[in-house]
Amino acid sequence: MKIGIINSGGDTQSLNAVIASAVIHGIKLGHTFVGFIKGWEGLLDKEYIQLDTETVRGISHLGGTILYSVNKGRFAGKAGEGKMNKIDPAILDLAINNLAEMGIDALIVIGGDGTLAAAMQLDEKGVKIIGVPKTIDNDLKATDMTFGFSTAVNVVLDAVDRLHTTAFSHERVMFVETMGRHAGWIALHAGIAGGADVILLPEFEFSYEKLVQFLRWRKTIGRKYSIVVVSEGAKAQNEKLVTKESQSNKSEVQLGGITEQIMSRVNEMAQGEFEMRNVVLGHIQRGGSPNAEDRVLAKTYGVSAITGIENEQFGKMVAIQNKKIVFVPIYDALEGLNLVTKDNTAYQTAQKLGIFFGE
Repeated sequence: MKIGIINSGGDTQSLNAVIASAVIHGIKLGHTFVGFIKGWEGLLDKEYIQLDTETVRGISHLGGTILYSVNKGRFAGKAGEGKMNKIDPAILDLAINNLAEMGIDALIVIGGDGTLAAAMQLDEKGVKIIGVPKTIDNDLKATDMTFGFSTAVNVVLDAVDRLHTTAFSHERVMFVETMGRHAGWIALHAGIAGGADVILLPEFEFSYEKLVQFLRWRKTIGRKYSIVVVSEGAKAQNEKLVTKESQSNKSEVQLGGITEQIMSRVNEMAQGEFEMRNVVLGHIQRGGSPNAEDRVLAKTYGVSAITGIENEQFGKMVAIQNKKIVFVPIYDALEGLNLVTKDNTAYQTAQKLGIFFGE
């Protein structure tokens, strides 16, 4: 079979490992491959490269993706807040015609809920698709783990470790803003590992009054500095999400600035009591080489995508559940998000360690 590979949406570590492992395994079984440049846009414009063992040699340890990526364009499948965009039928037809003209028999589509929502609409038109989950937030409910998450946690952990020393030296409250639109897994895991004093997550609205009380209490017991890890999607009680000013040409609202808002409000309520600084890690969490766990996970997904094609598991996404590879319908994979809950082991561990969640 001639197989096309598409990755779309935000980049994350180990995308290249998925691509390389799929190609290496697939070629051994007699398949050929092309990779579309910039995701769906490459399919619509017929911009692609041939993928073979030489093309993918030595890329698995590299961050980013050799196929480039965009999170906007004519094929945006997600509008935000779980809402799906219905793609223009003419655009769907163009994609289908291009696949036919190029002799593409099947597509491996690597992406998050937006990319897979678009893939699902092609699947409904008869295109043979195998999905591979990609989200740095680890927020797809249908799979236990997504690649890029572990490395992102390590990036945040490194920052938190470094901030402890400067926070201690200057007796400051240091706010660390992480990725995490709807799910706070990165902040939760990095906060626990890094010895954070406060973790604020999208799943649980926090109180400014209780946050100030907690920081004051720490001072009374001789804790003159604090580390506060905050997911970008965290929200105070009775307030809206903090978004960036420029939202042009975006299919989903960009978050950012929550730590600035928290510092401003804390200063209003406790003027001069705390010296505060913030670090917004942003895309630093996406970059650099993947760690060992993410490389193994990504290669498992890549090889399994070929297994899915061999076994005609079309219209499904590769997933890991209870340490086993399974194939779940793409539609089911998009049904819900994997969110932090209060019965989660990591959350309970944090609580027992005295980490404050702002409630």
